[in-house]
Amino acid sequence: MLKRKNQGKLIIISSPSGAGKTTITKKLLSAKDNIELSVSLTTRKPRSNEVANKDYIFVNIKKFKSLVAKKSFIEHAKVFGNYYGTLKKNIKSKIKKNKKIILDIDWQGARQIKKQLPKNTISIFILPPSLSELKKRLYKREINHKFINLRMSKAKKEITHWKEYDYVVINKDLNKCVKQIKQIIFSNEWKPKNFTMISA
Repeated sequence: MLKRKNQGKLIIISSPSGAGKTTITKKLLSAKDNIELSVSLTTRKPRSNEVANKDYIFVNIKKFKSLVAKKSFIEHAKVFGNYYGTLKKNIKSKIKKNKKIILDIDWQGARQIKKQLPKNTISIFILPPSLSELKKRLYKREINHKFINLRMSKAKKEITHWKEYDYVVINKDLNKCVKQIKQIIFSNEWKPKNFTMISA
């Protein structure tokens, strides 16, 4: 087990699709506060606005499964039919260099990492103000009703895991939400004594 002293922090950020996780993460990274993004491997196809090895490392299923067999991942999960994973060696290397690392992962990955590196990890779950607001946000991104219904169904299941996180931030206002998360990340008290919910 890695010791906490003089070592980095893993900041897990999770949310249902449409709650603002990706936008929040990008704002945290653009602030130049010595925060880095852990780049996950995925078997899904890149989107038009994504850059390989920056947003994700895109691999085929055969390669991904070979890494699973070698126990190369600190966490991995299947989401919407695609595989996602975080390489163990990358995380442990950055922790030893005292880096603050954001992991944009779901509750499955969060659970795996917190089990392995509890003293280095803090977890934040982003909630939308309401399910109706979440649906509105999804409609702004997608017009396929079947796709949106699938996302909403999954969101309801994901939200049930919010109590597993150290902090929950309700994203009513994006800038306030980012500010609240920064306060959590740079707090002198690394781990909260009790679960904390924040409305931003």
